[in-house]
Amino acid sequence: MQGFIVQTTEMYNCNSLFLWSVCCFGGMQSATTSTVRFCTSLTLGRIRASVAAIHISAVDSSRRRGIRARFDPSTTQKLPEKKKSIDELVVPQAVRRPKNGMKLEFDGMENVSREVMGAKLDEFYRRSIIRQMAQENHMNGRLYQRAYTDFRSYCLDASLDAALQVTFSDIINHNQSVDTLFPFFLSHARKVFPHLESIDDLKLISDLTQPHNWYPEARTLHRKIVFHAGPTNSGKTYQALQRFTNAKSGVYCGPLKLLASEVYTKTNSLGVNCDLVTGEERLYAVDNFHPSAHLSSTVEMLSTQMKVDIAVIDEIQMLRDEQRGWAWTRALLGVVADEVHLCGEKAAIPIVQELLDPIGEHVDVFEYERKSSLTINTFGLGGFDNIQDGDCIVCFSRAAIFDTTKKLEKRGVKPAVIYGDLPPGTKLAQAAKFNDPDDPTTVLVATDAIGMGLNLNIQRVIFHSVNRPPNNELIPNYSALQIAGRAGRYGTTFDDGRAMTLKHEDIGILRDILSQPVADIEKVGIAPTFDQIETFSFHLPHASFVNLLDIFVSLCSVTEKFFLCTVDQIKSLAQEIDNIQLPLKVRYTFCTAPINADDKPVATAFKKMARRFSNGQPITFEWIHTDVLQWPKDKPSVIAELAELESDYDVTDLYLWLSLRYPDMFPDGDEVRAFSRQIDEYIQDGVDRIIELLNNSLRVKKPSHVKNNVPSTKSSRVNTEEGDVVSSKRKGKRRSVMEAIRNVLSPEELEELKRELRRADETSELKKS
Repeated sequence: MQGFIVQTTEMYNCNSLFLWSVCCFGGMQSATTSTVRFCTSLTLGRIRASVAAIHISAVDSSRRRGIRARFDPSTTQKLPEKKKSIDELVVPQAVRRPKNGMKLEFDGMENVSREVMGAKLDEFYRRSIIRQMAQENHMNGRLYQRAYTDFRSYCLDASLDAALQVTFSDIINHNQSVDTLFPFFLSHARKVFPHLESIDDLKLISDLTQPHNWYPEARTLHRKIVFHAGPTNSGKTYQALQRFTNAKSGVYCGPLKLLASEVYTKTNSLGVNCDLVTGEERLYAVDNFHPSAHLSSTVEMLSTQMKVDIAVIDEIQMLRDEQRGWAWTRALLGVVADEVHLCGEKAAIPIVQELLDPIGEHVDVFEYERKSSLTINTFGLGGFDNIQDGDCIVCFSRAAIFDTTKKLEKRGVKPAVIYGDLPPGTKLAQAAKFNDPDDPTTVLVATDAIGMGLNLNIQRVIFHSVNRPPNNELIPNYSALQIAGRAGRYGTTFDDGRAMTLKHEDIGILRDILSQPVADIEKVGIAPTFDQIETFSFHLPHASFVNLLDIFVSLCSVTEKFFLCTVDQIKSLAQEIDNIQLPLKVRYTFCTAPINADDKPVATAFKKMARRFSNGQPITFEWIHTDVLQWPKDKPSVIAELAELESDYDVTDLYLWLSLRYPDMFPDGDEVRAFSRQIDEYIQDGVDRIIELLNNSLRVKKPSHVKNNVPSTKSSRVNTEEGDVVSSKRKGKRRSVMEAIRNVLSPEELEELKRELRRADETSELKKS
């Protein structure tokens, strides 16, 4: 998620924190790939690597279409979008006209007509000295034009106030300069655009160039900073956690609930009481009246006021993340600990040193080597017939996951499935099945969600593709290294890890990506506190929350070492509830909820919760369970129903997140938590039967409420009653599966699945011929 920072006093004196919210590579197929398939495996790999290089060079001619050829680490970080200027963002306010304005009667007033006044106003507008004075008062050409247009209309109104009547009379009858209108114009412009009167204050409030000064408690200490740098599977986090468990008090900050929960469980199993705090959950080793001296939390939930002996900040390279980077920057600068242990990539060392140098804190660096071997193959897998136990096929879309699972099933392989939208419980259950040597599930199909947070016994990581949707961009090398590094876990059966691609023609590209050093991080994310946003709003009382965010981003200033984290997610949620009356802090809190605004069922439930909150009605379990999610429901029988359950789980997750912040308005946290576990069990059951769900989706007839291939918005569920089976011909199957999962996949994923079905058709026809 993305976001500003909200701070409220809660248990542990924690601040409730909320999220603020490249290379491209073409899909051309090498014409020469088929000519090298007669070679031996070693020669084959070398030739294919060469073919891939030729392929990359060929793409170089397509740069005018925005396609990059060779892998370049510097292109993997998105360039910041150009900020809009404030004059593009401010919304003019209506200026109230005087009621029953008094018409003055004195000599010369008969000469003050609308036509003459209009001519004098035009003369006023064209004066260069007027433009210059307007610019000195923060009006550029655009604002000057907009302010003048409104001022002219105001002046020519029949109910003009007395002072302006006298001024116009003096200009027309006594040859006074039109410049005498400027004080009236400036006063009017400041009413139309209130920010003009406080622009200097707004710039001062939005100055983010001194984030070190935001954390006075941390600045009272001279902290010892220890950086544990190393690749995946090097034991760097283990060393930091040893210091954590042996200390009198400590806090662990992880990137995921899964990691925070794992540290919480392991620490307590060692006989050291440790509590857990995530955005949606609080667990105590004893009870809430006896908080433990050790705390495991997600990084956003770190308190910058709680003093501990040892702090561990995991995955410190997440400083570069465009949405969540602010949380790691805040933790690095603000954690109140005598000793701070950072774990992550070597690429983060220079920027960490630069950030801490101004406050005089030295960084001790310990570098670790990978404990198990990792080999990058010189050839691709070549096909699913070559799959082995312990293989993990990494896909970058749900369409690829479904297609891969289907192909494995045809070969008698039942894989475990893990992707980002699954609940943590389902991910852990699937990981446990894959890791269990006695379980028949010996292959894993997953997205890049496996990059962190799950312990997996993987022998070979197989990249389904080296490009990621939706823009078909090349995988950044730091991401590819994180994924590939999951192969060969130390101390397991598969401690000799291998990484490869599914397609032969992609192996050269992958080797090129992984051979490049990860570029040093140059900038880190930053975000303001809620207090800054609230103070900002006092000067713009009529601005909507969305407009307020846009203006803040436009005016804020950061140094070259920082970038402002994206606010797109917050803005999307803010637009959903823009017409609902809520106090600023409540609105802000709602908009920083960690949900996907593009998931329409979740966004709809979010809006309903906000409206009910606005009306002062408690958001109860019964209301969520029955009215919003329309339970009870059956276990999923098709993919569309599995996706519906995933959305239901996200709604309960949102409830639990809000219940920790507004327990009086969300009073049924325990009931909703039990309900979310039930949904999780349904999802686990569906994922375990993923092949069955895919087959059912292929056989489902188009629902009666769907006409002309347009899916109904009334329900995402599909009719699976007896008799609703269409012809088993491939074209019929294709139509029915598209109808069944049209609401599940993005347009890009849908097109990818269509291409896979077409390729399957072509293969089938070739076999017949």
